[in-house]
Amino acid sequence: MLKGFFNVPAPQNETVLNYGPRSVERAALKAELDEARAHQIDIPMYIGGKEVRSGKTAGIHPPHDHQHLLATYHEGDASHVKAAIDAALAAKAGWENLPWEQRAAIFLKAAELLAGPYRAKVNAATMLGQSKNAYQAEIDSACELIDFLRFNVHFMSQIYQQQPPISGKGVWNRVEQRPLEGFVFALTPFNFTAIAGNLPSSAALMGNVVVWKPANTQIYAANVLMQVFREAGVPAGVINLVYVDGPTAGEVIFNHPDFAGIHFTGSTGVFQNIWKTIGNNIHKYKTYPRIVGETGGKDFVLAHPSADADVVNTALLRGSFEYQGQKCSAASRAYIPASLWPAVKEKMQRDMASFKMGPVEDFENFINAVIDEKSFDKLAKYIDDAKADKNVEIVAGGNYDKSKGWFVEPTVIKVNDPYYVTMCEELFGPVLSVYVYEDKDFDKVLDIVDKTSIYALTGAIISQDRYAIAEATHRLRNAAGNFYINDKPTGAVVGQQPFGGARGSGTNDKAGSMINLLRWVSPRTIKETFDPPKDYRYPFLQKEV
Repeated sequence: MLKGFFNVPAPQNETVLNYGPRSVERAALKAELDEARAHQIDIPMYIGGKEVRSGKTAGIHPPHDHQHLLATYHEGDASHVKAAIDAALAAKAGWENLPWEQRAAIFLKAAELLAGPYRAKVNAATMLGQSKNAYQAEIDSACELIDFLRFNVHFMSQIYQQQPPISGKGVWNRVEQRPLEGFVFALTPFNFTAIAGNLPSSAALMGNVVVWKPANTQIYAANVLMQVFREAGVPAGVINLVYVDGPTAGEVIFNHPDFAGIHFTGSTGVFQNIWKTIGNNIHKYKTYPRIVGETGGKDFVLAHPSADADVVNTALLRGSFEYQGQKCSAASRAYIPASLWPAVKEKMQRDMASFKMGPVEDFENFINAVIDEKSFDKLAKYIDDAKADKNVEIVAGGNYDKSKGWFVEPTVIKVNDPYYVTMCEELFGPVLSVYVYEDKDFDKVLDIVDKTSIYALTGAIISQDRYAIAEATHRLRNAAGNFYINDKPTGAVVGQQPFGGARGSGTNDKAGSMINLLRWVSPRTIKETFDPPKDYRYPFLQKEV
């Protein structure tokens, strides 16, 4: 509820530091990396403002150096999930009744801490725990999360200002935005520290209390985020961080009468099972839970015969292979006209030969490791199957090695069948499948692009023909929630391109916009009459004289 309005200036996107040679930020980051590798830490859960250690620990290892032990974390069980829910509900009344500007101040302070004293620490944690290079960590765990925090405060103030335009004579109409009745479950992925921070904090900003379960492979950086939230002043119990397996968390949370919503990023299969469970348990809840999720993608780049080969090449290399293709938005399938393919192929092979792959601590490495052995083995099988198929050509890459880390070489597969398995299924790694079409078949390819995948997250058209751009933009309007023209299909910026897809890619509630925050409030309309009627009789009931 708006208890007083204070002007919240429109924020600016955080400046991305470049980490060039001899820069201040590079020196600070390298020092933090050295410090983190030199000291093994013990990571607790955070429940009701207390550090909780179960005594049952598991190790955290850099994906690019899986023999090195960075940290241990304490695994929880059902009792810890119950304790987190109890702590959240105990904190609820105080938190939701706190004036909105006080909540805003906490998360604005968190943004300043991330922009300043915690910047190198959170970036180093993301680099080591999730195998991101310095630039990928900077745009994620620093800049995007800072933007989420600042822009969400701005959007919150706009939401609270929205009031009925007309009250009528003797009447005052107003709307208050209440937090949801119960607690919110934030289930966050490994690939973006910014998402891991935004999913619990955006719901909390709107007055909700949260139980947060990160992916095990993101716990190292999640621990740093929890330190930031605590230092910023998030009260005990408002955000509770637990490390449990999914079924254990689900069994407790989705059977609890005070479950009010889930904020999710992860696989489509998991999200669909969660939705089904919530539906089956709907009679158990006090309210209809909010279900917000961003899930998988099989994102495309469609090149028109008029496209510039250099633009296509750069969009594919950056869109497919930055962060080893482990982005929901990563370019995973490409459609290239036959007239353009020889030039694009030559440029891709030339540039991919210059890629350096290795540990994140060496800033010359463009490619690092995939997240874990399960991902490595899955990708290796797809590559091996492609090598064994006479209708498939390995254009570049195709090698992998897990002796030191989970390294999969960026790989380009050319297929003869536009519905070959790697054109359809989400691989979530550095593997790009290319289908070369006849120039005259551009119209047919639009239908293929639209129908190939269950997903609809991101996509791009690359063309210098405005008619072709207009046609693709219209025909593919349901194929991507974020659509790019003459650019790679990755890199959505908070406040500029609200992010989310439909179909099998989620509920399209657009993280980084007011749309998402509206999912975490429940409006109440209040009508106050200053001179209420004192007789039930309307004038039409009077007799004519």
